[in-house]
Amino acid sequence: MSSDPGFVLKPTSTPLPAAERAKLMKDLGFGRVFTEHMVTIPYRAPDGWGPGLLSPYAPISLDPAASVLHYGQAIFEGFKAYRQPDGGIATFRPAANGQRFNNSAARLAMPALPVERFVEAADLLIRHEHEWVPPNAGESLYLRPLMIATEAALGVRPAKEYLFLLFGSPSGAYFPQGVKPLTVWLSKEYVRAAPGGTGEAKCAGNYAASLIAQQQALEAGCQQVVWLDSVHKRFVEEMGGMNLFFVYKDGGRSRLVTPKLTGTLLPGITRDSLLTIAADLGYIGEEATISIDDWERDLKSGVLTEVFACGTAAVITPVGEVKFDGGSWLVNNGQTGPVAQRLRDALLAIQHGSAPDAHGFMHRVL
Repeated sequence: MSSDPGFVLKPTSTPLPAAERAKLMKDLGFGRVFTEHMVTIPYRAPDGWGPGLLSPYAPISLDPAASVLHYGQAIFEGFKAYRQPDGGIATFRPAANGQRFNNSAARLAMPALPVERFVEAADLLIRHEHEWVPPNAGESLYLRPLMIATEAALGVRPAKEYLFLLFGSPSGAYFPQGVKPLTVWLSKEYVRAAPGGTGEAKCAGNYAASLIAQQQALEAGCQQVVWLDSVHKRFVEEMGGMNLFFVYKDGGRSRLVTPKLTGTLLPGITRDSLLTIAADLGYIGEEATISIDDWERDLKSGVLTEVFACGTAAVITPVGEVKFDGGSWLVNNGQTGPVAQRLRDALLAIQHGSAPDAHGFMHRVL
């Protein structure tokens, strides 16, 4: 089969009236409203990827014996399309998401989708859903690509059939309280990932396993979980599904430190982008191992001035308080720090086209 069999277009014959769409797009949260179309691409071994299809957003049909329902071959990604000052639309580093998608697929013994086809599918969907891209800063059309194993077979082995899906969701702030520091729960009972496991893959099972700790956090009055390493339960890894940054005083400059990638952390695209933007703003950026002892000691000494999390959905969210079984720490008096705010403003300015894109992060769609 051809390496790029193309796409078949079968859009809805009854598009939503503009007034109904505008009503749905008021007071946007995250992941609650979905656009009118989706893209699907089937895979079957040994033929490979078949033609893609743009069709109305609708439920999908699965055989009860579909491998994904039993053995969890399911991966996903997330990236955004932003309205530009001239009314056009651009996505933020979609090829990087496509490459990470394939890295996740490789870890779960799933087929790779060519990055060019991944981006082409997103461009196609966005062009059909361009009226669903909101205009305001901090708002976007969130794109959710995923792949699941669809072969009806109960043998424990990689499936021979898969389905790639892509749909969109106009979204506002990930955290409904806006850019306000979070209270986080330091989980010492549960771990997110172990060496040799699936920590650096964006697979469904990682998130399912995290939910009990998230529930524990909510019961403790916290919004998110901070994960520690599985071996020593001392070294900081992630916050929820986001990467963390620690801001230190370093002479007259600020030094940003993020936990280094060890194979148990998700290699965040926002994380990588912020390391680049930090250098542009005159900050020192580095990757290192950070323990909870370091966190407590450096807060007390005053050398650690801010902590924030970052990710596609949340962009940048400060950490204001850390709770754990037996105590708590306050970070920056529970306030948003200047470094987090400046980085967030700089990133959003690039994404929305109000600042120069010096590093070629944006991919123009319309």
